Amino acid sequence: MSDMNTLDGIHTSGSLEEKAEIYQSGKGNVSGFPSPTLIPLRAPLPTPNAQKIRTTLCKGNRSNTKGEDSISSPVPNPIPELIASTLTPLLYECLLPSTKSSASQKRVIKVYNEDNTSRAVEVPSDITARDICQLFVLKNHCIDDHSWTLFEHISNLGIERTIEDHESVMEVLSGWGMDSDCRLYFRKNYAKYEFFRKPLDFFPDHMVSISSETNGMVDHSQLIQTFLNSSTCPEIHGHLHAKEQSRKSWKKFYFVLRRSGLYFSNKGTSKEPRHLQFIADFSDSDVYTVLSAKKRHGAPTDYGFCVKSTKGSSGRDLKLLCADDEQTRTCWITAMRLLKYGMELYQNFIQPHQKQKASPMRSISENSLVAMDFSGQKSRVIENPSEAMSVAVEEGLSWRRKSCHRLSGHGSPSTSHSSLLNMALHLGQPWFHGKLSREEAQRIITQQGLIDGMFLLRDSQSNPKTFVLSLCHMQKIKHFQIIPVDDDGELFYSLDDDQTRFTDLIQLVEFYQLNRGVLPCKLKHHCARIAL
Repeated sequence: MSDMNTLDGIHTSGSLEEKAEIYQSGKGNVSGFPSPTLIPLRAPLPTPNAQKIRTTLCKGNRSNTKGEDSISSPVPNPIPELIASTLTPLLYECLLPSTKSSASQKRVIKVYNEDNTSRAVEVPSDITARDICQLFVLKNHCIDDHSWTLFEHISNLGIERTIEDHESVMEVLSGWGMDSDCRLYFRKNYAKYEFFRKPLDFFPDHMVSISSETNGMVDHSQLIQTFLNSSTCPEIHGHLHAKEQSRKSWKKFYFVLRRSGLYFSNKGTSKEPRHLQFIADFSDSDVYTVLSAKKRHGAPTDYGFCVKSTKGSSGRDLKLLCADDEQTRTCWITAMRLLKYGMELYQNFIQPHQKQKASPMRSISENSLVAMDFSGQKSRVIENPSEAMSVAVEEGLSWRRKSCHRLSGHGSPSTSHSSLLNMALHLGQPWFHGKLSREEAQRIITQQGLIDGMFLLRDSQSNPKTFVLSLCHMQKIKHFQIIPVDDDGELFYSLDDDQTRFTDLIQLVEFYQLNRGVLPCKLKHHCARIAL
């Protein structure tokens, strides 16, 4: 650590008032450093031959280019209108066939999934991470719940980070070295903006202090606003393990994160300028999660992270740090993201919701939906609410029976066979991950966001006849065994020692999505895995 630069000149390079003035004038971000290149979301570009594009896509014949009059379509197609009203021009351009003039401005990139399947796509050179996520959501027919994320994964260094929605993907690719093994990954990250909703879960009181100008007091609901808008930014502090330069050993220091950068104290917990050693600022650095910190770097725990220069591509450029628990690591990484990007993160968070309000995909009131009976020769509206409810239940049971037969093939509908069919129902569910180890389940949940209610179901490795529910609560992953119960040849499933029984795993999951029961929280987000 003795090789690191000292604190000389850090506080004299610009006052907080000057930085606030820069931010308010729009010339910089909240950290006082020059803002990275930002490609704003724009309104859809009007196309003079939009009608021709719509009819061509509706017919599904790309070779027909004779114009509007030569094509007749009795049924209007709403998909192009929906695309034009909800997608950015860059994404709209990706969905159209390439022309010779546009091909020269495009580049081919390869994006990977969790199971290492990949897909190459041709995109404009100024495309953002959010546009690429929307593109893959459309191509893979996923539900866009704003949690799909693009990750930068550097295998040879064992690190990865979330690429922020507004970042230029080509700028990220340009920082990769020729000898580095780097990939773009497309997967869910439910915790990406969770700190805007629940700041107290991300910033514990003992790690946050406010400047003396506010007498150290701040309303917890205003903590994020203080991070974004105030020149008196909250200070993050606490002990971290740091890997000493050119050595394999780790040493514990007291660290302080301020708007001017990251420091550590060479004298206990002293915050005096003469005792603080400067490590890095975030004008030209990014924060990464370190994968397998104990195994790869000999860290005291597996809660490693690092600060890496955007220009450096070797392991020597990493400032390796390690926290004692997941909450501490999450607090440091979140604070560094906020200091680097500031208001841009908040814009990324609210933008999709503003789009939905401005141009909703559907405007159908639930009151306009009615129950219908199609069992007779003529359809009829079901007026009686209790009859409508019983029909809905019967429809659900019928769907389950059909699913059983589809998954099981053929056979006699005996009681034992029916139990076997119920066992097969869960195989096609997105929350069921099959034969997955405990460690792999924890890795997947951690990757997709350690927020309350993240879950998946898997086969038990210790007992092949049982299943396991892996659930995240308070940034910790807990595992609950689901035991099959045989009652006179009929099979049930229970999570609470046969106190509550379910005919199949789908019913069990649906129950705990609505009721907490014996679990620490309700099931909210399932870990999704798709094949590109």
